[in-house]
Amino acid sequence: MVDGFGDVEKIWMNGKLINWQDAKIHVLSHGLHYGSGVFEGIRCYSTPKGSFVFRLTDHLKRLFRSAIPYKITIPYSLDEIKKAVFDTIKANKLDSCYIRPIAFYGYHSLGVGPGECPVECVIATWPWGAYLGEEAIANGIRCTFSSWVKIHPKMLPVGAKATGQYINSMLAGFDAKEKGFDEAILLDNDGYVAEGPGENIFLVNDGVIHTPSLVSALPGITRDSAIRIAEDLGYEVVVRNITRGEVLIADEIFLTGTAAEVTPVREIDGVVIGDGKRGPVTEAIQKKFFRVVNAEEEAYMDWLEPVE
Repeated sequence: MVDGFGDVEKIWMNGKLINWQDAKIHVLSHGLHYGSGVFEGIRCYSTPKGSFVFRLTDHLKRLFRSAIPYKITIPYSLDEIKKAVFDTIKANKLDSCYIRPIAFYGYHSLGVGPGECPVECVIATWPWGAYLGEEAIANGIRCTFSSWVKIHPKMLPVGAKATGQYINSMLAGFDAKEKGFDEAILLDNDGYVAEGPGENIFLVNDGVIHTPSLVSALPGITRDSAIRIAEDLGYEVVVRNITRGEVLIADEIFLTGTAAEVTPVREIDGVVIGDGKRGPVTEAIQKKFFRVVNAEEEAYMDWLEPVE
């Protein structure tokens, strides 16, 4: 048993599977001091047809794209990383799990520029249930607008899933919990809605779905999945700038993310959203999403990559 991670044994590190306890780096690793790394969050689902990783290739493509602006050259091909993901799942005997690939500058020197620091690659897998709680899936969560502002695209490449950038998310999460809420919503520097600390946001008005543009938000894989599912269900999806005021008068709000999946929002800063429970549009998308990841929708099977 590994504290906080369940009964797991192996981690893939720099090309080979090693014991979980042996997956260590030097305390002067560049990534530890400067947040110079990129990562992904991916889920493997256990279904009646076997275990499948949800949109694995799309996640790994984003990992490699995230590495580009930080000049991180991942020393493995996408196919090699994909095989390593499957090997790690099987080595830990997991039917369903959360998957964390990460690439970061390691130990060599400690100037701000990474110099000759090697790029380390790690893949970990462990059991993980509903990120915001099982009840949240049905009953929704309570959110607050954070006093922290989402990082501006002139500051950092917001489309990259980089480790150091999540300090912004961590502060917003602290802010929400200290106020007694489940999750935060961040505005961008112009006052428009950006995203949650680890989720994209959608609102529904008169049956039309709206979601912020990606100017200040991560291009979420689950966000893309929700949009495609919504459109297949016949809903109109509008991508545009959204104000704080619009959010407070929405009929429905839901968050999407690998960890959060599709989670309704029932209240923001004391303002009840809609009827104060999961709305019909959210429920329709949510139910379709869970059917997809449970391998019950033949039209979406290309999103599921089997763990042989």
